[in-house]
Amino acid sequence: MTEMKTLTVKLVRSVAGTREDHRATVRGLGLRRLNSQRVLEDTPAVRGMINKVSYLVQVL
Repeated sequence: MTEMKTLTVKLVRSVAGTREDHRATVRGLGLRRLNSQRVLEDTPAVRGMINKVSYLVQVL
């Protein structure tokens, strides 16, 4: 069996005043409120989303 690698992503800055597509990306990552965290699969799509909003999130 292959073990899936994961990333823990935390929202560290508010989405207020950001572009609408960046807000949608944060929601797509499953982050709702400030300091909320999600454990996500390490895929190219997720990495691209994290890269797009890197100024709002922190990868733990």
